[in-house]
Amino acid sequence: MKDVERIGVGPHLSHAAIYNGVVYLSGVVSPGKSVRQQTKNVLQGVDKLLKQSGTDKSKILTATVRLTDIRDYDEMNRVWDKWVSPGNTPARVCVEEKLSMLDFFVAIAVIAAL
Repeated sequence: MKDVERIGVGPHLSHAAIYNGVVYLSGVVSPGKSVRQQTKNVLQGVDKLLKQSGTDKSKILTATVRLTDIRDYDEMNRVWDKWVSPGNTPARVCVEEKLSMLDFFVAIAVIAAL
């Protein structure tokens, strides 16, 4: 059986786990003064973790976007739409949820193929 590879291992979570040709990213968050800035920063973080895992955004299978206020959906989507790989949009869900740290408005978790 193949071993699980982990990236960014911490006491509570790993930033990425790779197993059997699939990479699982935890919910990526990043500071910023607005939903737009946080979304941009988060997606840069997603790109970085995917690269470290040996893949890229064109191979994302699913994405879960968490917003602390669903009224920020359009603002987040404007950034997402410029970032996402054309013709390779993943299955995606966007939900309103409280995040564990109050300074964050956006968290994005993805699952991607290698």
